Amino acid sequence: MDDLQFQIVEYLGSRHFSPVFVECRRLSRVFWALSCPEPSIDLIHGFDECPRGTTMTTLVIGARGSIGREVLNRLLAAGEPVRASARNPAAAGLPDGVAVVAADLTEPETLSAALDGVTRVFLYAPTGGAAGFITAARDADVQRIVLMSSGSVLLPDAVGNTIAEERRRVEQALTDSGLPWTPVRPLVLANNALHWAESIRTEGVVRLVDPEAMTAPIHERDIAAVAVAALTDSAGAASDAMLTGPELVSQQRQVELIATAIGADIRIEKLSKAQARERFGRFERPEIVEAILDFINAAAHGGSPMTDTVQRVLARPATSFAQWAHEHAADFR
Repeated sequence: MDDLQFQIVEYLGSRHFSPVFVECRRLSRVFWALSCPEPSIDLIHGFDECPRGTTMTTLVIGARGSIGREVLNRLLAAGEPVRASARNPAAAGLPDGVAVVAADLTEPETLSAALDGVTRVFLYAPTGGAAGFITAARDADVQRIVLMSSGSVLLPDAVGNTIAEERRRVEQALTDSGLPWTPVRPLVLANNALHWAESIRTEGVVRLVDPEAMTAPIHERDIAAVAVAALTDSAGAASDAMLTGPELVSQQRQVELIATAIGADIRIEKLSKAQARERFGRFERPEIVEAILDFINAAAHGGSPMTDTVQRVLARPATSFAQWAHEHAADFR
């Protein structure tokens, strides 16, 4: 038995083939890899290009969002074949030259055409439509899915939290599907501070419950960079760990950093829990309001951790909230 044959046996022997689909697809991947002019165990794992020139096209679902747009831009800059999906391609407003296809996760019949010829997918964890996506991805023989999930699924204190449980259900559905997938799990997005933008612009004030609550907000650019590393198989095993920014920063300090970035004073008005419920309830379902308040309460009591995942995956520090505020100053003016 030569070295490659030994690696094949080891690869197959280390996998538990429960669904017949998964076993057949992995076996077919072995035979496909052996047909390449320079077969290797990397090809058998199914994520590198065949030397014959097989392309790995990535579909970015949610490319209009701040993170999806960053993922799209990074793939384009790297010269990766990429397409984007939108419910209304004509109104997508994406860069020239990007192929935009119509797709809606809540309308499974739109997914087959969008996934035709696609080998990799980036998507946000859908609160609805996961089953339809899984069926379409299986039919399209998608080889890698990178899911924008949430670090809250890794927090013991978040068990039962509505937001965390929604993400857990999507993750479990993908696990049960047998499809190859990787989660990207940011805990607190720096972009959450954009919810303060209107009151800062119009009143010079931010209204907060627990201003002293400490979190480590992560820049959307860092999330996208980790997602692209996962899509292109350069992230290593750390990509599914919790993602945070480089330091714990209180909500009050975040407001101060935004004030510095825009060169203006910003007042903070403290809200009671009841006032916060009333204010948040104008925009969110009651169970989502309670989930948000639970996260803030945990953060006020040391329950929102900081990690070094960005450093481990990207070999550089995560971007500070001060830098994020500087880059987004125009949003608050």
